[in-house]
Amino acid sequence: MRQLNHSAAQSPDQETGSPQSGGPVFLAVGRLHRPHGVRGEIELEIITDSPERLTPGKVLYVGEKHQRHRISTVRPKGQGLLVGFEDLTDRDQVALLRNLMLYVRADELPPLPPGEYYHYQLIGLRVVTETGEVLGRLTEIIETGANDVYVVTNTAGQEVLLPAIEAVILEISLECGEIRVRPQVWE
Repeated sequence: MRQLNHSAAQSPDQETGSPQSGGPVFLAVGRLHRPHGVRGEIELEIITDSPERLTPGKVLYVGEKHQRHRISTVRPKGQGLLVGFEDLTDRDQVALLRNLMLYVRADELPPLPPGEYYHYQLIGLRVVTETGEVLGRLTEIIETGANDVYVVTNTAGQEVLLPAIEAVILEISLECGEIRVRPQVWE
């Protein structure tokens, strides 16, 4: 079972600036920093697992107001990228974007193969054991080197950590809004 992260955001309606209900969901892919040169390029700190999708022609949304801009140029710079936008052609124009988040729309992401999920699809799902006991809701996904770890928080605020492995995560049903699990027993 494989889950894919496309955002550093914890949930689609909190830190991304997406509306509480209705409207599109926006997922953060980077943070714009300072302008570079005089032709309208700006430094981008990457926070997506799929930076290869940030290509010329791709439409992105900037800031909390989700201003629509189409990428004209992309090139590597250190750990990040230098990006240019078709409608912003000088340093002064892109300087106004400094320190703003850069988003993609969730409904514009490519579909994943069966059994793979974007993190934003899983955050908020109810987590129940195979016997029907409600453990809480998935509130965070911690990425480790071996496998992800699901952080499940109950109504009292207590957390349970579950490794995202087939022996523990039995079924994910987006339609039912539920993850069925078999917690590990430590003796």
